[in-house]
Amino acid sequence: MNALTLQWHDAGQERTQNIYEQQPSKNPGTVRIGRDPLRCDIVVSNPTVSGLHVEIFFNSQQQRFYIRNLRSPNPPLVDRQQLAQGELPLREGSIIQLGQMEIKVISVAINGIPPTILTPPAPPIPPIGTTQPTKNLINQQPNNQQPPVQPRYHQHPPVPPAPPPGVYGLECPKCHKVSPFENQQVGCPWCGTSLAAAVSVLVAPNH
Repeated sequence: MNALTLQWHDAGQERTQNIYEQQPSKNPGTVRIGRDPLRCDIVVSNPTVSGLHVEIFFNSQQQRFYIRNLRSPNPPLVDRQQLAQGELPLREGSIIQLGQMEIKVISVAINGIPPTILTPPAPPIPPIGTTQPTKNLINQQPNNQQPPVQPRYHQHPPVPPAPPPGVYGLECPKCHKVSPFENQQVGCPWCGTSLAAAVSVLVAPNH
């Protein structure tokens, strides 16, 4: 809710008063300040202030709080500017002088919703980002297909002679059949190839 906060000193005490956009008052739509408690919503005791001096109201079209003079012979000063007729807008930090009493506007809260309309244009950005991952996936597919093919050929020779842990044997470099270690000096019993350069592998106990 739109609100304005006033602060002043009266009778040796500091006083603070909030004024809201649609605040109940003796004169609906405005909040009046003066010494007369029958006509004013904010009553002060300073003798230099008129019985009905000024009124503050919210202008919904301008979205601002305004002050209006109600006492022609004793016009207020708003930010050192005399307000004899009409009204002036109030802002945070404004100084209102009624006679010899000063009232300061310490805060003005105006609720604005329009800035949220700027958020919808953001969605077009995500589609651009989604196309890039698809390209990466396409480029990665051949890379993922090539590596499995090569290791199969490199690892193929050790795969057949890799049974559960058991006895070590010698794999013939020519026919790839595994012979016991005792045949290292004799050679491969199947093809006669020398086993001097044969690779040692594990063979199952039943081999």
